[in-house]
Amino acid sequence: MKKTMKLQNLDCANCAAKIENAVSKLDGVDSVKVNFMWQKMTLETPDDQFDTILESVKKTAKKIEPDLVILT
Repeated sequence: MKKTMKLQNLDCANCAAKIENAVSKLDGVDSVKVNFMWQKMTLETPDDQFDTILESVKKTAKKIEPDLVILT
């Protein structure tokens, strides 16, 4: 499943790159792209694991950018 989500409170391009790098290393993530300019994240995972992986993505992103909100 490939889904694009809106991001809120992403403060800098460096943080976006850190989030993209960290999320790409999570088990089950086929691909991820964080676009700072558009404040969006595109995440691709196996269909049956999407919700579980999304929770891991949110936790990982919060460690890097505590105020970040991922809108699904």
